[in-house]
Amino acid sequence: MYTVHDLEYTTIPSAHDLWSTVKNKPVKLRMETSGLGSEPPMTIHQMFLATVQKYGDYPALRGKKDGTWVTLTYKEYYQHARAAAKSFLKLGLERFHGVGILGFNSPEWFIADVGCILAGGLATGVYTTNSPEACQYVADNCEANVLVVENNKQLIKILQLPHLKAIVQYKGELEQKLPNVYTWAEFMKLGESVPDVELDVLIDSQKANECCTLIYTSGTTGNPKGVMLSHDNITWTATAAGLMTSLKMSEEEIVSYLPLSHVAAQVQDMWICMRFAAITNFAEPDALKGSLANTLREVRPTSFLGVPRVWEKMQEAMKSVGAKSSVTKKKIADWAKGIGLQASYNAMNGDSSVPWGFTLANALVFKNVRKALGLDRCKACYTGAAPITKDTLEYFMSLYITAFELYGMSESTGPHTISWAEGYRIMSCGKVLTGCKTKLDKPDTDGNGEICFWGRHVFMGYLNMPDKIEEALDAEGWLHSGDLGKHDKDDFLYITGRIKELIITAGGENVPPVPTEDALKEEVSIISNAMLVGDKKKFLSMLLTLKCNIDDNGDPTDELTPLAVEFCRQHGVIASKVSEIINKTEPAIYKVIQEGIDRVNAKATSNAQRVQKWTILPRDFSISGGELGPTMKLKRPVVSKMYQEDINKFYGE
Repeated sequence: MYTVHDLEYTTIPSAHDLWSTVKNKPVKLRMETSGLGSEPPMTIHQMFLATVQKYGDYPALRGKKDGTWVTLTYKEYYQHARAAAKSFLKLGLERFHGVGILGFNSPEWFIADVGCILAGGLATGVYTTNSPEACQYVADNCEANVLVVENNKQLIKILQLPHLKAIVQYKGELEQKLPNVYTWAEFMKLGESVPDVELDVLIDSQKANECCTLIYTSGTTGNPKGVMLSHDNITWTATAAGLMTSLKMSEEEIVSYLPLSHVAAQVQDMWICMRFAAITNFAEPDALKGSLANTLREVRPTSFLGVPRVWEKMQEAMKSVGAKSSVTKKKIADWAKGIGLQASYNAMNGDSSVPWGFTLANALVFKNVRKALGLDRCKACYTGAAPITKDTLEYFMSLYITAFELYGMSESTGPHTISWAEGYRIMSCGKVLTGCKTKLDKPDTDGNGEICFWGRHVFMGYLNMPDKIEEALDAEGWLHSGDLGKHDKDDFLYITGRIKELIITAGGENVPPVPTEDALKEEVSIISNAMLVGDKKKFLSMLLTLKCNIDDNGDPTDELTPLAVEFCRQHGVIASKVSEIINKTEPAIYKVIQEGIDRVNAKATSNAQRVQKWTILPRDFSISGGELGPTMKLKRPVVSKMYQEDINKFYGE
């Protein structure tokens, strides 16, 4: 096993193309002549080994077994990954074939992923929310030899698949003993007879410019695309992102709860942590249904990444608690929030002074809020994966918590721009990752152009989809994001829209939907989701949902949230259900919404951008309902199809 072998950097097989759509074809790396972009390439194994050799006895992974935390050190994590790799080989995993992993975040998820890579396979996360058909599509596309699933619920989705040699279930006992289905304990013992040297030869044959991981885009339109990431994509990006945000070796600790099949969670929870010898603590599977708060308080992470919906839910929960406070407490909180917002803006603008009364506000309010959220040790909070509203950002700024916005995509191994303590502006996604470049293609008179990326974080290609690669990479190798954006004078990037999302009215005017949707949500706090429609139509309309409680399965119910009930009460309406408001077309609530729309319309840049009709839908959007993707991003084409009748009514069709 690796003791003598120290870290020699890999020699890179020569490659002429910057892209590939074939699983075993290496690519030419976008190496720079100086700076971070010129760092020698590394494989996953080399990055892992470097950490293990220096920080082997430090904690790496922590998960709960029967209510108590169980820790694996980096040395143990490495040994487990090697054991898993040998078991994959024993099961017949072929070079550059997939291992699909389907389940909630856990040490086993990481061990299976890293083990697959060490064994020469392609590690492939599969969303737990995928239908059996979608699972089948991914498994077929990556020619998966082995699937690793969490439990019986996931197991039954994937029993009949070609190429498949085995299935491993990592939680609980098997409900029925089937041939070639193994428990985790059985799986980990399978490869004991495989000689270490056989695995070492395979590890040594791996090159940094070859594919090792597949990230399937969530497929808001058409089949998901398998984004091919090389060893270098991952190891270089993990290094660059960590250095830019000043991470310290062996001092960081995070909570893993966002889906690992998504690039953001995988890069942060697995790869940045591995590179910087951080501790990854696994949340409970019901994290997003409420238990995350407890885990955060227990772990007290040093950094926290939330998608906008997570920040919005925290905001709603805190407002709900605040609404029940005494008059005095409310007054103190309001006073403190005014100071917090000013102090946050000062810090953002590089002014280290704080308003008068800050020390008292910090002692009375901010420190307690951070402690209650489990963020009292947190040096940086991040938001990404979907647009966040100014209202939510300013709410947390008023509590002296800044959520730094990140921007990127699966095709850029996660981050392309980063905001951090030394460089951020509200509503901007920050500055380009060190060693990378941004180009704005075909800018208009305001400087808005399509955001294009260059750097070692740019992916290899889409697996078996040569036709799609031409849409993403131009002849020079720039990655076209499909997003519109502009830079300010200090090079901060602002996203101004998405080309595919632009609504082009019958009069030919381009309308980006997000600003209008966000503005309405800020005006009328009972609104949960808003979706602007009107492509090729004479005017714009809106589909709205109201804030409601969700049940234990994460499905929206008919019950209004406590804040929504309070909103109704303030407007003279006694209602506890969404259906009560819709069935009665409750005049006071409909009037408040119309007034909110009028205020938004008053700020519209042109007549064509005004919302003329709207309706309230009977249920809120959700992942299980299909309207939201796995990171709670709105799937506009799906919503348009689902609510086609409502949309047709707007236009008398």
